[in-house]
Amino acid sequence: MAKEGLSYKARRFWALMILLVGMPLYIVLAVSIINWLGRPPIWLELLVYVALGIAWVLPFKFVFRGVGKEDPDALHDEHPK
Repeated sequence: MAKEGLSYKARRFWALMILLVGMPLYIVLAVSIINWLGRPPIWLELLVYVALGIAWVLPFKFVFRGVGKEDPDALHDEHPK
């Protein structure tokens, strides 16, 4: 029975791409939109940045799940050193 979804290596690759390429682009976009709308009061600006900081990861939650752990599909051969 084959697993559905991305493999562990694919998820690691896409997580890295999202963090190194997507996140900086998202930050530039968020700052540009705030500047384009005019400078709101600091409390509102902080609230918008916090909301955007949480919202960007929600669509990618499945990519980041388990990436920091060991590969579950890797063979665990115990080699004495």
